[in-house]
Amino acid sequence: MEDLELKDIWRSYDKKIAEAHLLNAQSWALNFRCFETIQQQKAASKLNALARFKTGAVILGILWILFLAVLVWGNKFENPYFGVSVSIIMLFSAYAVVVYIKHIILIRRLNYDGNIIDTQKKLSALQASTFQSTRILWLQMPFHTTWFWHSSWIVYSSARFWLINFPITLLFTLLAIYLYRNITAENMHKKWVRSLMMSGPEYKDVVRSIEFLDEIEEFKKELI
Repeated sequence: MEDLELKDIWRSYDKKIAEAHLLNAQSWALNFRCFETIQQQKAASKLNALARFKTGAVILGILWILFLAVLVWGNKFENPYFGVSVSIIMLFSAYAVVVYIKHIILIRRLNYDGNIIDTQKKLSALQASTFQSTRILWLQMPFHTTWFWHSSWIVYSSARFWLINFPITLLFTLLAIYLYRNITAENMHKKWVRSLMMSGPEYKDVVRSIEFLDEIEEFKKELI
């Protein structure tokens, strides 16, 4: 009789332990799902705002390109310095518009309810593309100092041209090359690179979104 009672007690104890484990598992799943949803919503909010920003930039970029095209057409390359400089600036602007459109499409196609690792990879690709486009766009800087050049300056004001205008263009050229070579992900530890990239939403919002998704994995490890 005592053996039967002892077995019943053990069965009851095992049942309670099993029920406790089930409740803990359900509680863990609920907590994780709630946290995951909140983090995904935060990431989506940041990236949707970024997509709106880039959409506005695309619209302004197209208007800017049309404006530059009108200037080049009106000049008819009578002043080659103006025509070449503005045309190159226009090409850089077109490049920026194309890249922004690609970024918008990538952001809109993100599935936050899907595989987190896949989403992180896409965001990393967006992050790398932002770096690359930023570096390339700095290369247009020297052409903003040459569009107003004129052949008469070299002929009739050579001293002023070679002592003022040309050195300024050379300085901006060297600066553009320096920025292109140094604005890289490997140099994010440098204060000036980080300040430059984090000053606007293009890079900062992507980084913050990646951090939100990384926190999901960290939370999962803590619960386990």
